Amino acid sequence: MFRRLTPIIKKEFLQIRRDKRVLAILTLFPALLMLLNGYALNSDVQHVRMAVCDQEKSHESREFTDAFVTSGYFDYVAMPGSTSEAAAMLNNGDVKLALVIPPDFSHKLISGEQAEIQVLVDGMDANYATTIVGYVQAISLEYSRNIILKNLAKFGRGNYIPVDYEARIWYNPELKSAKFLVPGLIGFVLAITAVIATSLSIVKEKERNTIEQIDVSPISPVELIVGKMIPYVLISLVAAALVLTAGYFLFDVAIRGSLILLFFTTLLFIVAALSIGLYVSAVAETQMVAFQLAALLATLPTMMFSGFMFPIRSMPWWLQIISNMTPAKFYLVILRGIILKGVGLASWWPQVVYLAIFTSVMLFLSVRRFKKTLD
Repeated sequence: MFRRLTPIIKKEFLQIRRDKRVLAILTLFPALLMLLNGYALNSDVQHVRMAVCDQEKSHESREFTDAFVTSGYFDYVAMPGSTSEAAAMLNNGDVKLALVIPPDFSHKLISGEQAEIQVLVDGMDANYATTIVGYVQAISLEYSRNIILKNLAKFGRGNYIPVDYEARIWYNPELKSAKFLVPGLIGFVLAITAVIATSLSIVKEKERNTIEQIDVSPISPVELIVGKMIPYVLISLVAAALVLTAGYFLFDVAIRGSLILLFFTTLLFIVAALSIGLYVSAVAETQMVAFQLAALLATLPTMMFSGFMFPIRSMPWWLQIISNMTPAKFYLVILRGIILKGVGLASWWPQVVYLAIFTSVMLFLSVRRFKKTLD
């Protein structure tokens, strides 16, 4: 069997070397796609343009404004004279947040009353606005906490706080979105490149009318499928190494877990993605149809139903069932577990079982479909 596979592997490598587009898709395109998306898909909210309408201009109001500036999330860019002027800045897109401090702000604080401020937020982007509101709440609570401590100190209570806490954030203490997105990008990029590249392999044989020569040769459909997969598996592994290296140097995403487990699980996912491409290649009659079908099957499910961009638990139950048809969903659980958490096989072995079952089913369907093509 190995003697029969060797010519197929050599032939496929020669075709890949001659077809520069496929070689670029498998090697350069993954790193380039991760580079662009890694910087573009950044959900960190920083440098929010802020206007402050300070109607009191007291020491307390300036201290409250400074709490926003020193947090590092807001840039103080304007000081409108009225609420209507602050609203106009929001309408024009000059600022994303406007604080309106009333003229009795310090008086209420000193007298122990509740001081109310107005917060105007640009809510066109719901996620962006929600994050800004969260920042405002956190800064306001911290400012209020400091005032309570000062008042308690006046009555000899010291720094007494009924309930205090210390937050420790695991796996991503800097709260960088890149550390969550980069593992997802690896699965997304590998799925796209592997499916599209292999979807053209058998279709080329059909368009060049060499499929009849394969039919009369002693090579079985299983051997042909395996022989065509091996070159793409090796090149995809190289591409995965390039993407992981780029993620480490560009986004500081280090691998905390086992490299051996990462290699074997990545190999399993690549074979699963290649099996989808081979099935598309066996079904399609032209390279154009194969490319369009492969792009649809690789991009849409991986983007929408893998947990890469949108949390699966927030989806309706019937979409959660459909998401189980996406191998990237289970690979991302493995990938984030190894890279971010450093956990072992005991934490994600069900995902490995699913990938193995999915790969076996897709390879079986590819071989069966290819037999019908030869018949």
